[in-house]
Amino acid sequence: MTSDLSRLLPATLPPGRLVGGEDGPEPLLWISDAPAPAGLWQQLHRAHPQSGLWPLLLVPLGDGADYRPWLSGELFPASASDPTLYDPDALLRRWWQQLGGADEDGSEDPLGSEDAAELHAALAPFGPAWPGTAPAAAVPDGAPGIEARGLADVLLSVRDARLGLVEAGSGAEALVACGWSGPLNHEDDTAKIAAVLADWERRFGAQVVQVGFDTLELSVAVPPATLAEALPLAAEHTALCPDLVFQGTGTLTAYAEGLVAAHQWSFWWD
Repeated sequence: MTSDLSRLLPATLPPGRLVGGEDGPEPLLWISDAPAPAGLWQQLHRAHPQSGLWPLLLVPLGDGADYRPWLSGELFPASASDPTLYDPDALLRRWWQQLGGADEDGSEDPLGSEDAAELHAALAPFGPAWPGTAPAAAVPDGAPGIEARGLADVLLSVRDARLGLVEAGSGAEALVACGWSGPLNHEDDTAKIAAVLADWERRFGAQVVQVGFDTLELSVAVPPATLAEALPLAAEHTALCPDLVFQGTGTLTAYAEGLVAAHQWSFWWD
C-alpha cells in the first residue's frame, strides 16, 4: 500500500478519516464518519479499475463507540503473508482433513467411534478425505460487478454500515491490506483466507462487499444451480469456515441446500 493513501481519495467523499493499525501509523484504510450514503459504494466500485481503491461496507462488533475493529486499532497487516504464495485447493484440503479427524499429512486421528460417527454424519456425503474443489463456472463479463452492487443495496437496506476504502486490487486483497483478522480462531494468516476468496472470484465471480469484526458478506455472480453442484462447494465453505455447519446448519447437506441459486455467501467465525 502507498504511504500516502490520502492522495488517492476522491475529493467528493463525505467526512471521514484515515485509520492505521497496531503495526504503525501508516494509514490502512479510509472510513466514513457516518453510514454510507445511498449509491456511493456502487459509484466507488465502478471506479475501482481507475482509482485502485476497493470499497467495503464496514460493520462493527456490537454498538461501542470504538467501532471494532475499524476504529479500535485492531488491524494487523504485518501478521499476514502473501496470498499468491498459496494453492487454494491445498489450503482447503488441509482445513478439511483437520475437520474430518485427520492430521495435516492426511492420516487418521485416533477419534473415538462416537465422535467419528458424528463427524462423518455432519460432513456427509463426504468423509475425511478431501472431495476436491467444485468445478469453475462460466462467469459472464460484468456479472460480478452487477451482483456486488446489488448486494450492497440489499445490505444497506437492512443495516447501517460505514464506507471503507482500501488500496487493493480486489476485495480479497483489501482484507490483507487493511489488516483484518476476523478468522483468527480458525486461521491466523488472513492471506490464506484471501487466497481462497480470490479463487472463488475467478471460479464463481464472488466479491467481498461487507466486512465485520469476524464476518464476511460476498456477492456471487454464478451460484450452483442444483444440490449436486452445491455439495462440493459446501465442502469448500465448511473447510474455510467450520462454524457454518458445526454451529449452524448441523450438516453439510443442509448447508448446501441453502447455496442453491444463492447470490450471497455469508461467513462468520466464532
